[in-house]
Amino acid sequence: MLTSTTPTVEGNPIQKYLGVISSEVIVWANVVKDFFASFTDFFWWRSGSYETALIDAKDEAMRELVTKAKKLGADAIVGIDIDYEAIGKGKWSMFMVSFSGTAVKLTKQIS
Repeated sequence: MLTSTTPTVEGNPIQKYLGVISSEVIVWANVVKDFFASFTDFFWWRSGSYETALIDAKDEAMRELVTKAKKLGADAIVGIDIDYEAIGKGKWSMFMVSFSGTAVKLTKQIS
């Protein structure tokens, strides 16, 4: 499935708009990650545990978005927007990754 942050697909006009779709994934940033992240923040290193959690959440949210588009019979998703949000504080902190876009049917089939 073609996915794009742009509102159109160059060289392939949109035949039909199937609707706005979205997906959200929330991951808990556990106490162990928080503890080690505090050291990485203190020493100005990158926090690999947080980066991995965010990447996994982003990938899962994108898979969910594509699944929703396929159920609508879409060939592509255009106008994709990605948002990241921190929810809560301390040991109860979580990350939310949300995607939204428009499922579309293209004039030409994309393989």
